Amino acid sequence: MRTFVNLPLSWVARDPAWIDRFVADGLAPELGIDTFAVQELSPDWHRDTARRLAEAGLPCAVHLPFFDLHPGSFNDSVLAASRDTLLRAAELAALYGPRHMVGHAAFDHSQHDGAFDAWQERACGTWTAVLAACDAPVRIENTHERDPEPVAALVDALALHFGARAGICFDAGHWHSFARGVQRRDLRRWLDAFAPRLAHLHLHDNDGSDDQHLGLGTGSIPLDDLFGGLLARGLHPTATLEPHDEASFAVSRAWLAARKQYAEVLTPPNAPATEPGDAPAA
Repeated sequence: MRTFVNLPLSWVARDPAWIDRFVADGLAPELGIDTFAVQELSPDWHRDTARRLAEAGLPCAVHLPFFDLHPGSFNDSVLAASRDTLLRAAELAALYGPRHMVGHAAFDHSQHDGAFDAWQERACGTWTAVLAACDAPVRIENTHERDPEPVAALVDALALHFGARAGICFDAGHWHSFARGVQRRDLRRWLDAFAPRLAHLHLHDNDGSDDQHLGLGTGSIPLDDLFGGLLARGLHPTATLEPHDEASFAVSRAWLAARKQYAEVLTPPNAPATEPGDAPAA
């Protein structure tokens, strides 16, 4: 499997032992370069953290900041501030040599539905600049979007210029809690819309009421349907486990360990049985 585990760099700044824990367990982190990590942590701090990971032989991914950011905003000042933050984050991300970067589309149906083309043009400008600042691919994630089409269309537009460097991160927890996916019974629709560009998964669980980031199998996301749908479409994305505490992480690892058949989803055809940085199954 090619699986990462989320690790916000603000956690590492408060407790440097987080890196030691990941190194000891051989876990490949998806590093959260959040607002704190952009504004408060120096480039030298990031270089030192990147060095520690490299010396341990751990590959990493990066999650770009998203709080208060609007990459396709119609407000010029908001757009400029969002681009400045994302560009600074991408420049820091480059220090880590990440396998990929994850960013939020932040399409707002209440504001952008009536002017989608203008929103997409501005969002494309933002992500084009991010891709120029760091050589890693970008995986655009669904968050509060009620429908898959805005994310799919944005990534399609980016792919015209960047090819496979532009892809989609499907977050099943956001689909369930924010898009009311289980209530709408539209998982197949989302997978069909994302399938051509689906490159990464964010895996966690919730009960549909909020984005709770529970351990896999402890909420009501139809995970068997998700993995079955990926298999049926021949999709083999990478993935990140996104627990918000160590107990939830243990639950997710145990859930995956008990379902060896899903390793086929997270392993591309003809790939070695394990890759450096794979999250251990148990």
